[in-house]
Amino acid sequence: MSNTLLVILLVGAMAATAYVLVRGIIAMASGKDVTGEAQQNWMRKRVLFQAVAIVIIALILILASASKS
Repeated sequence: MSNTLLVILLVGAMAATAYVLVRGIIAMASGKDVTGEAQQNWMRKRVLFQAVAIVIIALILILASASKS
């Protein structure tokens, strides 16, 4: 049950990462952000969602190895 929940959370984190990546590319391509603040904000969000996804993957792997022992 917990693995299913973690997989759902992982898919959500991956989707959020992809969404933020696309939004950042669109913001960069628009050329409206002269200072680059909005692009930096999108990059910070993307890194955060990637970190969350990595933590979830680590939890899945830990639970998988613990269940085999």
